[in-house]
Amino acid sequence: MARRRNRGRSINGIFLLDKPQGLSSNQALQQVKNIFDANKAGHTGALDPLATGVLPICLGEATKFSQFLLDSDKHYLSTFTLGVSTETGDSEGAIINEQDASAITEHQIEAAIADFRGDIKQVPSMYSALKHNGQPLYKLARQGIEIEREARDITVFSYQILAYRPGPQAQLDVQLHVSKGTYVRSLAEDLGEILRCGAHVSALRRNIAGPFSDSEVTTLPELQAMAEKAEPRDLDHLLKSMDIPVADRMAVELTATVAEYFQLGQPVMSNQAFREGQEGDIVRVFREGGAFLGVATVTDDGKIAPKRLVVET
Repeated sequence: MARRRNRGRSINGIFLLDKPQGLSSNQALQQVKNIFDANKAGHTGALDPLATGVLPICLGEATKFSQFLLDSDKHYLSTFTLGVSTETGDSEGAIINEQDASAITEHQIEAAIADFRGDIKQVPSMYSALKHNGQPLYKLARQGIEIEREARDITVFSYQILAYRPGPQAQLDVQLHVSKGTYVRSLAEDLGEILRCGAHVSALRRNIAGPFSDSEVTTLPELQAMAEKAEPRDLDHLLKSMDIPVADRMAVELTATVAEYFQLGQPVMSNQAFREGQEGDIVRVFREGGAFLGVATVTDDGKIAPKRLVVET
């Protein structure tokens, strides 16, 4: 059977979208892919339709390095509504319980939050995109099916109160810096449980994802307006280099001859990796004075073995 050909341009890079509220991450991804006329695209960590903010979209060969962004820390600004519990843990779900939160003080909240800082275990929400037997949990939840979820290790590096507005349905603004796999809605629900008043996420913005911040993003309306006046190729200046997700790793340069063997998938010798690297390290690999070739793993004998290769076109 003939291989299915991807339609669109062969274009490599990372576009930083300010995801709008109301769209799923995949809906936003498809719009960006179409505007750039890219043959391949993928996002790096889904945001719920309720959420806005930094959504790095990898185009072309950049998709091979999306895992490094998925594994990176994230920063969020969020508003929790105390006194109201919802089915989904956010404002999109049906209300399942209401309690007057007027008596809750900021001091009580701060004391409760202290237990959620550092290395903790968190049970993922049933309304997450995690899969069970190939089905996303949120799809099962909508069918009224609940699956037992195992608590996962996460790290909450910072959990700060920005503002508190007391009342029957009190509003709590927080700033979070968390490790991969952290569910903000679960943090809200767990806080509401400790305070015995219930809580849910009523606003959520991701302002930092790995090396990218919301000072660098482009909104969808801005991108659409530019696309109306230009060809897709004229938008390529908006793309970030695809090696940025691994910019914190050691950079190794190969001569043209050695680079050819590396691009064929063969481990090659690198004096720099031999001198400065440790077995198992991930390094960025470049052709001497030129293009990014991919990432490699340092082997026990000081060579670098290809892990993700850029296919040059």
